[in-house]
Amino acid sequence: MKKVFLAEDDETMVRLLETLLKIEGFDVESIDLANGDLLSSLRDDIPQALVLDVNLPNQNGMDVVREMRKEEIFKDTRVVMASGQSLKDECLASGADDFLLKPYMPDDLITILRRYTQG
Repeated sequence: MKKVFLAEDDETMVRLLETLLKIEGFDVESIDLANGDLLSSLRDDIPQALVLDVNLPNQNGMDVVREMRKEEIFKDTRVVMASGQSLKDECLASGADDFLLKPYMPDDLITILRRYTQG
């Protein structure tokens, strides 16, 4: 199954995306951001794709993706970053595979995730 993790601090958005992505056939898991160490959570169960908010409590998504790109275990994990600010260039330069400007249409995310989780 296509494993997608959500690292998003907006609980309403998380619930909406979990429901929609499950309907579309994805195995979705939201990461508990309260534990503070996103990378440890990812190392325990490496997803095919990660939807990563730029602004997280106690962490910056761009820092997280930069750290991920230093580790061999994440070489096949595709990262889709999202923000309410136009930070596409900065996110891609940090190592993200794609960027969505909030608010985005769920169909746009689904299209991107399907592209990254084929097979």
